[in-house]
Amino acid sequence: MKLSQKEAVYENEVLTRFELYNSLFLTLPFYQVKHTGTLLPFFSTHIEKGVNDKMDPEAIIESFFGQYEQYIHKADRFDLLFRIIQYIERQVVLFDAIEDAAFSKTGRADDAGSLESLFKRAENNNVLRDKIVNRLKDFSLRLVLTAHPTQFYPGEVLGIITDLTGALKKNDINDIHLLLQQLGKTPFLQKNKPTPVDEARSLAWFLEHVFYLVVSDIQCMVDNDFDANGSIREAEKQIVELGFWPGGDRDGNPNVTTESTKEVSALLRTILFRCYYRDFRVMKRRITFRGVEKYMAALQEIFYENSFNPQENQKNVKDAIIFNLSEVKRVLTDYHDGLFVNLVDDLLRKVKIFGTYFSSLDIRQDSSILRKTYQYLYKAHPEETGIDADFETLEEADKIMSARFREADLPTDNIKDPLILDMVETIRFVQKIQQSGGPKACHRFIISNCQQASDILSLMELFLWNGWKKETLSIDFVPLFETVDDLKRAAKVMEILYNNKAYQSHLKHRGNKQTIMLGFSDSTKDGGYLMANWSIYKAKMELTAMARKYDVDLTFFDGRGGPPARGGGKTQRFYASMGDEIANDHIQLTIQGQTISSQYGSFDTAHYNIEQLLNAGITSGIKTKPGDTLSQEKKMLIDRMAGASYNKFMELRKHPLFLKYLEELSPLKFLSSLNISSRPVKRNSNSELRLEDLRAISFVTAWSQLKQSVPGCYGVGTALKNADDSGEWDKVQELYNTSGMFKTIIDNSIMSMTKSNFNITAYLKDDEKFGTFWNMLREEFELTKQYFLKLTGTTMLMERYPVERKSIATREKIVLPLVIIQHYAIKKMHNLSTDDPNYEIYGKLLTRTVYGIVNAGRNLV
Repeated sequence: MKLSQKEAVYENEVLTRFELYNSLFLTLPFYQVKHTGTLLPFFSTHIEKGVNDKMDPEAIIESFFGQYEQYIHKADRFDLLFRIIQYIERQVVLFDAIEDAAFSKTGRADDAGSLESLFKRAENNNVLRDKIVNRLKDFSLRLVLTAHPTQFYPGEVLGIITDLTGALKKNDINDIHLLLQQLGKTPFLQKNKPTPVDEARSLAWFLEHVFYLVVSDIQCMVDNDFDANGSIREAEKQIVELGFWPGGDRDGNPNVTTESTKEVSALLRTILFRCYYRDFRVMKRRITFRGVEKYMAALQEIFYENSFNPQENQKNVKDAIIFNLSEVKRVLTDYHDGLFVNLVDDLLRKVKIFGTYFSSLDIRQDSSILRKTYQYLYKAHPEETGIDADFETLEEADKIMSARFREADLPTDNIKDPLILDMVETIRFVQKIQQSGGPKACHRFIISNCQQASDILSLMELFLWNGWKKETLSIDFVPLFETVDDLKRAAKVMEILYNNKAYQSHLKHRGNKQTIMLGFSDSTKDGGYLMANWSIYKAKMELTAMARKYDVDLTFFDGRGGPPARGGGKTQRFYASMGDEIANDHIQLTIQGQTISSQYGSFDTAHYNIEQLLNAGITSGIKTKPGDTLSQEKKMLIDRMAGASYNKFMELRKHPLFLKYLEELSPLKFLSSLNISSRPVKRNSNSELRLEDLRAISFVTAWSQLKQSVPGCYGVGTALKNADDSGEWDKVQELYNTSGMFKTIIDNSIMSMTKSNFNITAYLKDDEKFGTFWNMLREEFELTKQYFLKLTGTTMLMERYPVERKSIATREKIVLPLVIIQHYAIKKMHNLSTDDPNYEIYGKLLTRTVYGIVNAGRNLV
C-alpha cells in the first residue's frame, strides 16, 4: 500500500531514526545494557508470539526461560526481567525525544489550526480582522498544571529528554551517544514518595523551560498583528494565562498543608525571578549606554534579591519593574536610536504577563471538609457568626436564609483538628499571597463535590470570618460539578446563587464573572464515556442559559485528564465545536501527567498545541459551524444513545466481579505503593476499597494497564446498535458528519480503543471465576469496534489518522513485554503467601512495569 506523504515523512523521521538510534544502546559501555539489548529482540518476539497465540502470561515467560540454560535460578530470572524493564523505560524516552525532535515535520500536516494562518487570512480581509480584534478583547485561554500522577519522569530525566531532543534535531551523534550514556545511568525512580512541594518543583520545570518562553512568544504574535494601537490589551489583558494546583489542591490529599502552600507560592516567585534575571543579564550585556544607569541598577537589585535572597512577606514589585524597564526603553528610544529596545520589550512583555507570581495558585478542597470547618466555627463562635447550632439539620432553603455574612476575625488558637486548622490558616494566608503577587497570584477557591448552593455561600462566610472584608473579597468561588447527578443539579444550584443578594453583590465586585468547573474523570467512572460527555455538554447548555438569564459572564473550567476516559484526547476539537448555546468566551482546562510532557514538553509542541486551542476558541467565537448548535431532534438522539450506553455501563459496574477483576488482575492494589504522587489512591484511605472512593486516575490507570479501554468506550457500541436497530442509523451518520462535538467524542473513543489488546488477557476466556466477565468485556469491545468502523466508513481503527495510528502501534509494541511481565508477576503473587521472600520481589517487578507502560501512553492530537 502506498504511503501518504505524511506517513512517509513519519517513517523516515521517526521510525527509521528510532531503529538507528536504538542500536546505539548496544554500544553503551555497560556490560549489562549490552547483554540485555542483545536478548531483548528475542524476548520481545517470544512475547508477541505468545500473545498472538493467546497464551497465559506465566506460560509465556516460563517458556522463554526454558530456552536458556543460564536462567535456571530465580535470582538470574529476576535480574534479567528487571534489566529488561530498565532498558524498555529508556527506549520509551528515546522514542519520545525522536517524536519531539521531528514534530515540526510530522506534527502539523497543514497550518489550518495555527494562529499564523488565521492572521494571514485577516491581512487583506478587514471584516475578518475586525471580528478577530473584537473576539480577542473578550477571549482568553487558561492552562492549569496539575500534579495528578499520570506520568512519572523525574526532573533529571525531563532535562535529558530536552537535551536529547535538541541533539536529535541537529543529528549530533556524539552528543546523542553521551546523552544515552547519561540516560543509562540516571535512575527513573524516586526512593521516597514526593511531597506536594516536590510535585510543584517537577511541574515548575515546564513553567521555567517551556511556558515562560512560549506564552510570551504567542502574546508577542498577537500584539504585533492586532494590537499596534493598544486596543486589545486593555488593563494588560493577556491571551494565555497559567494556573497551578500543586501545593493548593487539598482534595483528598492530607499531605497538602498551609506550609505546602507557602513553600509553593514562594517557589513559583523565586523561579520566575530567576527567569527574569537571566533575561536581564542578556539585556545588561547589550545596554551599556549613558542615561540608563540608575534604572538598570534598580532592576539589578530587584531581580537579584528576589532570585537569591528571597524574604518572607514579599512585596509586589511588578510596578517598580515596569517603571524602570519603561524608563530604560524611553532613554533608548530618545537618545540611542532605539538600539536593543527589542530586548527591553521582550522582558517588559513577560513581566506584564507573569507579574511576580508566574502562575495563579488555585486552592481546592472537598465540600465535606468545608462543611466540617464551617460547623466547627459557627458552633465555637455563635455570637460572632450569628449561625444557630442546629444549622446542619436545616433544609437547603433554610440554610441559605440563615447565612449572615458577618465580617469577623475569629481566633484559631483552640482548633485541634488538623484539616480544620489547615483550612482556616490557608484562607488567611491567601491574603499574603495576594499582597506579594497581586490578586491574580491566588484568587480561586474550587469546591470539589459541590452539591448545593449553601456549599458556596458557607465558604464565602468562612472567608469573611477569617479577616476578609466584603468590599475587598478578591476571591472567585468555583463550584466543581463532576458526578452525573451533580451535573443534572448544577443549573438549579447556580440559579439559587444568582438570586442571593450577598452573592450578587460579590459577583458585581468580581466583574459579574462566574467560573464553573466541570470534571470528566468521576463522571466517566460514574456513568460511562458517552453519558459523561453528554451530561457535561447538557450541563454546559443549561448553565449557559442560566448565566445569560442573569447577565453573568460565565467561564467553564474543564477538568481534563490525559486519556479520553478522563476528558483528554483531541481537546481543541471540543472547543472548536461549541454551538451558540454554550458559553465559549474563555477556555480553561487542566493539563496533567503525560499530557504536559507530550503536548507541552517542548517549545515546538507547546506552541503548536496552544495555538490550536487559541484558534479553536477564536474561530468558534467568530462564527459557529451550522451543525455545532444541535437541533432538538439531535439532542434527543444523543440523549437516547447516552441512556443506552449508561444502562450498559451500569450493568457492568453492578456486576459482582467488577472491582474484584481490577483488584486481582490489574496493579490497582499496588498503585498506592508507587512513589509517584503525594495523593492517596482513594479518598477514604482507611476504609475498604469502594468504587465511590477510588480516584478516577487509579480507575483509568488500572484498565489501561490491562490494555482494556473500558472507561473510554464501554457501552458506546450498545448505544450505536440500539440506534441502528431503531432505524435511526442515517441520523447517527449525519450527526457524526455535522456535529464537531459528537465526532470528537467518537474519534477520541476510537483512539482509546486503539490502545486495547484483548489477546493479552485472552487466557481468561475459559477461566472459572472471570471467564464470563471477560467475555462480556470482549463482546462489547468487538461490538463497539464494529459500529465505529461502520460509522466512520473505514476498515481499521484510526484509519484516517495513519501517523497517530503508527505512533500508538510502535509504543504498544515497545511496552508489550512490560505488560506481560506485569501479568506474570500478578499471577505469581496469587500463588504465594505475603511472607514468602519472593512475594516482595514480584511486587517490585509489578510496580516497576507501571512506569514504562504509563510513560509510553501518550495521547495524540
